[in-house]
Amino acid sequence: MTVPSFVSRTAIMSCVSAVVALNVAFAQPAQKPFEPTVGQDGKDVIWVPTPQALVDKMLDMAKVTAADSVVDLGSGDGRTVITAAKRGATARGIEFNPKMVELSKYNAEQAGVAGKATFENADIFKTDFSKADVVTMFLLTSLNAKLRPTILDMKPGTRVVSNTFDMGDWKADEEAVVTEGCTSYCKAYFWIVPAKVDGVWNTDKGELTLKQTYQNFTGTLKNGNVITPITNGKLKGNEITFTAGGAEFTGKVNGSTIEGTTKSGDKWQAKRA
Repeated sequence: MTVPSFVSRTAIMSCVSAVVALNVAFAQPAQKPFEPTVGQDGKDVIWVPTPQALVDKMLDMAKVTAADSVVDLGSGDGRTVITAAKRGATARGIEFNPKMVELSKYNAEQAGVAGKATFENADIFKTDFSKADVVTMFLLTSLNAKLRPTILDMKPGTRVVSNTFDMGDWKADEEAVVTEGCTSYCKAYFWIVPAKVDGVWNTDKGELTLKQTYQNFTGTLKNGNVITPITNGKLKGNEITFTAGGAEFTGKVNGSTIEGTTKSGDKWQAKRA
């Protein structure tokens, strides 16, 4: 019986040692990949972290909720993505520097949002982010302008927020400056992707011809020989408002159709010619 007892004790001790070693391994904290340096070179811009106070303000301006899909272009250390994930959103970071991607993943794990915050090592100009509800970025105006056609092709109502740098001649729908908890790079610009209405529409009020410049438009409403200029033309996502001949029109754009009412309560419809 001596040999079997010795074998049993040896097997038990081996199992205990393995469990202890496994527990020790799991107890070791994840190693932080590296410490980024403010001003370090990137593919398109140097890295400067967005102040947390401005991150919060940007997400407030975009009204980010748990129902949203958020993408951060050039996500750096992941703070914007992680903050959005803490609000319950499904958040995604696109970052060209692989070391920053690993740092972001580490930071997401430490924040307890690794299931909601994902990061990929990719080029923002070659990656599809068309399904996002909210786009955030901290790039240069020239890079924003390069991204502008892609963003304008996203679904109407997509919310876009930029730290410090605007979109050139696409003027922001809203601007804000954070004065508390922020000493540099404290301004945010906010846009809502407008529906595309440029062109000719047939309506029960006459022929509507619109000339669109981003979220603003002008045009005419022609009924027989009477041509009435369009004023105060505005788009907020797929919501449209304008004035023609003293009547105020509101409606919703749905691809090639528009349906709405006038201020007096009359219904109106339009279809692309």
